[in-house]
Amino acid sequence: MENAKNINDFSKGSIMGNIARIAIPMTLAQIINVLYNVVDRIYIGRLGVDAASAFTGLGVCLPIITAITSFSNLIGVGGATLFSIERGAKNIDEASFIQGNSFTMLLSAGIILTILVYIFKRPLLYLLGASDATFKYADSYISIYLTGSVFVLLSLGLNSFINSQGFGKIGMLTVAIGACINIILDPIFIFAVNLGVSGAALATVISQFISALWTFKFLTSDKAVIRIEKKYMCLNFKRIKKILSLGMSSFMMSITNSLVQIVYNSNLQLYGGDIYVGIMTVINSVREVVQMPIFSFSQSAQPVMGFNYGAKEYERVKKTIRCNSIALISYTILAWAVIFVFPEVFLKIFTTDNEIIQYGVKALHIYFFGFFFMALQFSGQAVFTSLGFAKKAIFFSIFRKVIIVIPLIYILPSIIGVYGIFMSEPISNIIGGSLCFIVMYFSVYKKLR
Repeated sequence: MENAKNINDFSKGSIMGNIARIAIPMTLAQIINVLYNVVDRIYIGRLGVDAASAFTGLGVCLPIITAITSFSNLIGVGGATLFSIERGAKNIDEASFIQGNSFTMLLSAGIILTILVYIFKRPLLYLLGASDATFKYADSYISIYLTGSVFVLLSLGLNSFINSQGFGKIGMLTVAIGACINIILDPIFIFAVNLGVSGAALATVISQFISALWTFKFLTSDKAVIRIEKKYMCLNFKRIKKILSLGMSSFMMSITNSLVQIVYNSNLQLYGGDIYVGIMTVINSVREVVQMPIFSFSQSAQPVMGFNYGAKEYERVKKTIRCNSIALISYTILAWAVIFVFPEVFLKIFTTDNEIIQYGVKALHIYFFGFFFMALQFSGQAVFTSLGFAKKAIFFSIFRKVIIVIPLIYILPSIIGVYGIFMSEPISNIIGGSLCFIVMYFSVYKKLR
């Protein structure tokens, strides 16, 4: 136990070494996690005669899935950030209470969300862009997926605490176990047992259950630096407020993504029909793939920043900010170039429908234009979240998606047609990403002494 505490002291050793120790296994975990999330779509896109309708029906469910997982960010990221700060300040007892309270909150949120979404699922699916042709597929998938909502929140939310304790490889295994089971079960349930869309959802629920069980078992074992114990699970209002405050930024980024997906789907259904909702499903899938390293690296830098901030090692905090920003910007420039040159390759991963591929190339080029500005948003958000600047983090989460993207989705198609909907994303990245980074630099980075 004592040796683990010394090894996972982020105030010592190389900054890049500390980040890499978490980032490498976390990136591998995220690669597997992306497969976890998109493998359903890959298989369903090849169902046969109803593939396009089934694929679009699954795309209609994505905002609900995003909204559910956003609560794991609200509690998991918020709790893990506060946990890292307290651990860096050597307040081990308080860190234990934060972890225990976060577990109780994740469990409660999963149960409440399952009940609420199930009650309102029919009007919700039509609001999200379902048509009479795609509703049965969307309803079939989400009805089964909801039975595993608790497991989704526990596996994702608690995994943040594993990474915050410096166990990047264990965090990777948490995701890998569930993902591998999902990948194995998907073709069995979808094709061999002939359950179709329902089979994809069932495979996801089973794999999420096993992943959640693994995560909980590790954090209650002697291998953890700080364990989840029953005496720390009793909720405290002040701790809940702090956890939600620090997690609100990540939550708003996720929940506004869900809101934007709703607006995208409803307007694409209005201006282009099922085919363009299907294209948006592919774009969301491609975005998950290429955005994965950005998320995992910035998430890996957060416990290092938070720990050193709690330990008052401000020069190490600044160096971590620089390393994180340079890495993210470099990667997103490369990713943008690859998507621009090989758009059809990305489209064909998820669908064999010629219409989606034909019209999707232009949509993909427009949507990912200037993608490297997204790195500026993630860099700034990571700093605000890690160091406890909750209000700034929340503002910029809302600013890019709600204040810029959503109005543009309504305005641009009336001027330049359906492709104007896709154009709203790069415009928001350029404006929102730049402002977020500039404010972070002058209001936080320059003042760290």
